Formats: sequence, C-alpha cells, structure tokens
Amino acid sequence: MATDIRTYLVDDILAKVDRASMAYSLEARVPLLDHRIVEFAARLPMEYKVRGGETKFLLRKVLYRHVPKELIDRPKMGFGIPVNRWLRNELRPLLDEYLNGDRVRREGFLRPEGVERVVKEHLTGRRDHQYRLWALLVFAMWRERYLA
Repeated sequence: MATDIRTYLVDDILAKVDRASMAYSLEARVPLLDHRIVEFAARLPMEYKVRGGETKFLLRKVLYRHVPKELIDRPKMGFGIPVNRWLRNELRPLLDEYLNGDRVRREGFLRPEGVERVVKEHLTGRRDHQYRLWALLVFAMWRERYLA
C-alpha cells in the first residue's frame, strides 16, 4: 500500500485524473483516499483485505449492502484515451506528414507498402490499427528528432 501511495497513485492514476478533470473544468474527488480511510485500511489485518483470492474483501462486503452486486463484481474498466478517433481526425495531419509513402520510402526503415496499407485501413475504418499506428508515429517523430 505504501509503495502504491508513493508511486503508482501520485505518478500515474491521480495525475491522469487531475489532468483529465482540469481539461474539462471538472472538480474531481477521490473519497477512498481520505487520510482517515487510508490509515484505517493500512491497519487492517491482511485477511480483511484479501480472502480466498478475492481482493478488497471488506470493502466489497460493505458495498454489497448499498450497491447492486453486478456493479461491484465486474471486470475493471480502464480509462483509455481516444487514439483511434484522434488518428482519424486531430492527429491525421501527423499521419500524413510522418507516415506518407514517400517519406517512409526515403527514410528506409519501414516497408512503405505495409505502412500505407495500415494507414489506409485505419482511416477508412476497415480495421483498427490505433496501437500499431501510434507506435509508428511516435517512432517516426523520435527518429526525426534524435537520428536525423
């Protein structure tokens, strides 16, 4: 818990919530991080935190009294950024600049036919290549900055 509080929460989760909420002028709260709750949870014996492989055991038992079970017992849902949409809209000029066939051919690191196919399939909605295109775009921009 201490490691999560000092690293993962402040350097990742809370920073993302802070940026996302500020971007839309929202006031966000993290009620389970109230210092009294954190201190209470830190003092609990492990069997109240994890039991039979079930995490957050005590929290789940309390929530079952107040929240429908199907909202508690479901897989985690991350908060992803809309890279798919951005690549088709706001970031489209970057795709056109960095991943166009002439440039890819000239630089000689990637197969232009493959890159062109992936870009075309993504832009037409035929396939979702967001992760592949994001990696290619970041690589191309990095290469221009540090290797050109």
